[in-house]
Amino acid sequence: MSFIKKEFEKYKEVIPNGVCSSQRHNDPRIFVKAKGAYIWDSEGKQYTDYHAAFAPMLLGHNDNDVNDAIMEGIRQNYSLFGSGASPWEEGFARLIVESVPGVDKALLVNTGSEATYFAIRVARSATKRDKIIIMQGGYNGWHNDVAFNLQDPWEKVSSYKKGEPMELFPFSSGIPSNQKENTAVVQYNDLEAVENLMKTGEIAGIICEPILQNIGIVKPEEGYLQGLRDLCDKYESVLIFDEVKTGFRYSIGGYQSICNVVPDLSTFGKAVANGYPLGVIGGKEEFMKYFSHSDKSKQVLVAGTFNGHFIGSIAGITTLTKLRDQGDEIYGHLDKLGSQMEAGLESIWSAKAVPFNTVRQGSVFTTYFMENAPKRWNDIAKNHDTDLDLAYRKKLVNAGLYFVPMPAKQCSISFAHTKKDIDNSLEIIERVVKEL
Repeated sequence: MSFIKKEFEKYKEVIPNGVCSSQRHNDPRIFVKAKGAYIWDSEGKQYTDYHAAFAPMLLGHNDNDVNDAIMEGIRQNYSLFGSGASPWEEGFARLIVESVPGVDKALLVNTGSEATYFAIRVARSATKRDKIIIMQGGYNGWHNDVAFNLQDPWEKVSSYKKGEPMELFPFSSGIPSNQKENTAVVQYNDLEAVENLMKTGEIAGIICEPILQNIGIVKPEEGYLQGLRDLCDKYESVLIFDEVKTGFRYSIGGYQSICNVVPDLSTFGKAVANGYPLGVIGGKEEFMKYFSHSDKSKQVLVAGTFNGHFIGSIAGITTLTKLRDQGDEIYGHLDKLGSQMEAGLESIWSAKAVPFNTVRQGSVFTTYFMENAPKRWNDIAKNHDTDLDLAYRKKLVNAGLYFVPMPAKQCSISFAHTKKDIDNSLEIIERVVKEL
């Protein structure tokens, strides 16, 4: 047993499964520091990081500008006051409002899951309906409303028919059995299924990642996101874009500024504060007013001791200011490196007798081992070679490239990566593929 595995057994003595988030229990490593594009484990081994802690590290680990701003706040004796407002809350919210098309007002919370929870609560209050629609393979947080239908195996989802909702499969125990009455699941890119549910008049809203990034990168088909917008308008439901992963990764205006579809509510996290804990819910005034509605019976409670904490807020202000002021440089660099990685992977895998598709959006990429790029989770569940994917990722980790060892997960490039990093990584990938 390696040193790291021995150490990890000690962690299990005091932490269930040895980790504080279930998704981290894959091929356990004990990481102790990170800077820029690199992370180091407890044995001192360095890895070029393409996981980025599930993608928040847009600027790279421990960005100097972000860290310096936080340290200055500490030196100025900023604190958590628990009463009244603070200038950093207003400063960050104003940057969000100025940057994102669909946001008139914004509220700060601590995680993406909290943000999606409150967005759903507003949708229900505004429509006086209870039921929401989520996407098969999408991830919108850990709470009961959305805790269904992630990466379900083919045998569970093979009965899917276009235009019909999916059978509900909770991904956690402890969810009330009657929760299924208020949640419906459809396949991504299936507008017919959405409309058939909308026709019932029971749907408060749809919550959807505009690109499904919990299962790699599954892009919307032409007209799909606009179709969701049109259906919500037609049936007076609320459209929620979960931009926790897509937000600020591709544009300071969020993915909604790229697809030109404006949701009613948006949620953000991850890249918004370059790795510091921060979640955001924002949206149109007609929906955000429910957090301070003059009619107390319609008012939606938002609470949290640490909401608007100066560390997350200052990290967010610094990150968004940097993206605003250096956006062309940052996003141009990210897209250039993403294109370089995509071309390299295409060249390496095309020389092998293995079906593959590398799908990329800006600085994020995933290689699927299947004939065609997926349009929904069922395509992946049926066709993707998960055994090959896992073996490939584990060999890359052992070779010093941290592709999280979980099949069909996205890889993320940060602004701290260089052309040389990509060149070196492609050389390692080529060697690993030859071994496979």
